[in-house]
Amino acid sequence: MFSLVSGLGEFNLFLLFFKKQFLLFLLFLFFMNNSVNAGIEEINIYSYRQPFLIKPLLNAFTNETKIKVNVIYSQIGIINYLKKSNQKSRVDLVLTTDIAPLYKLAKNGLSQPVYSEILEKNIPAQYRDPNHHWFGLTARARIIYASKNRVKEGEIKNYEDLSKPEWRGRICIRSAKHTYNLSLISSMIIAHGVAKTEKWLREIQFNLARLPYGNDRVQVKAIYEGVCDIAIANSYYFGKMIYNTKNPEQIDWAESVNLIFPNQSNRGTHMAVSGIAMARNAPNKANALILMEYLSGSAAQYKYARENFEFPVKEGVERSPLVEEYMGNFKADKVSIEEIAANRDKAMQLVDKIAFDQYPF
Repeated sequence: MFSLVSGLGEFNLFLLFFKKQFLLFLLFLFFMNNSVNAGIEEINIYSYRQPFLIKPLLNAFTNETKIKVNVIYSQIGIINYLKKSNQKSRVDLVLTTDIAPLYKLAKNGLSQPVYSEILEKNIPAQYRDPNHHWFGLTARARIIYASKNRVKEGEIKNYEDLSKPEWRGRICIRSAKHTYNLSLISSMIIAHGVAKTEKWLREIQFNLARLPYGNDRVQVKAIYEGVCDIAIANSYYFGKMIYNTKNPEQIDWAESVNLIFPNQSNRGTHMAVSGIAMARNAPNKANALILMEYLSGSAAQYKYARENFEFPVKEGVERSPLVEEYMGNFKADKVSIEEIAANRDKAMQLVDKIAFDQYPF
C-alpha cells in the first residue's frame, strides 16, 4: 500500500512538472506569435484573473487608447517562465488574484519598480509595495458567514471568537494552505504574534465540523445543509451566489446566511487584494504603465470591482449596488498588504506544524 501511494504521489508530481513545462512552451509560442506584428502598439499580460472578469475592461482600454492587449490566463508557471526567458520574455504585466505571486515576483527580482504620481495618488499606501514593485487594484474582505437560523446576532464579533468552545463541531473552512486563509493567518500573526496565533488555530481545529476541503462556496453550502453553522470565506462569493441564476441552488445557500465583518470594535476586518506588477524585462514598458494607471482610475476601478463584487481600492469610488445593500460600510484592517505577504511563510509553518487540514479527524 505504501509503495502504491508513493507511486501515485510521484506520478502526480510528474503530471505537475509536465503541466508547468507545457505551460512554459505555450507562453513562448503565445507571446512570440504576438510579437511579430512590428509597429502595432500592444501590451502582453499574464493573468491569474479569469478572462470574463477583465476582458470588458481591457476592451474599453483598447477602444480608448488603440493599444492592443494580449492576455494569457493561467495560475502557474510565471516565475519559472520569467526566470528561463530572461530578456527574451514578452510579458509586460502580471495580473493576480492575490498578493503572494506579486510578492514572489519582487523577491525573485522578476518585477521592476514603477514610479507614477497617478498610481500613488489613486492607490492607498497599504495596498501597494513600498518599493513600487506592485499595486493593488481591488480589495475583498475575509469574512464570517453564519447561519441565520442557528447563530444569534452578536454571538460572533471577532475572528478570535471562532476559537471559543461553544463552536465545537460547528465551523467549516477550506484548506488552511489556500492563499486566502494563509493571508488571514498572517494578519493574526501580525496582531497577536506566532504563539497566540498557533493557539487560536489549534482551537479552531477542534471546532471544525469536518476536514477542510473545497472552495469558499462549498463552505456556505455546508451551512445551508446543516453540516456546520459558521464558515470563513471571501465577501465577493456572496454576490457570486445570490445572483447565480444559472445555478439557482446557490441563491438558497446565500439566503441562508448572515454576513459578519469581524473586529469592528478594534483593528477591523482583514482585507486582501488583487494586484498588478510590471515584469522586469517588459518590452512595452510605456504602454504597460498607461494600462496600470488606467486600471487605477475611478471609472476602471468601479467596473473592475463591480464585475466580481469586490471593493475599489481607490477612495471615493462608488461601489456596486449589491455591495452597498448587503455589506454597507465597515472598518477594514489598515495593516500593510506587504506586511501580510512577509508573514506568509510563518503562517504556512504553523499550518504544517499542527497539521491543520488533517488533525484531529
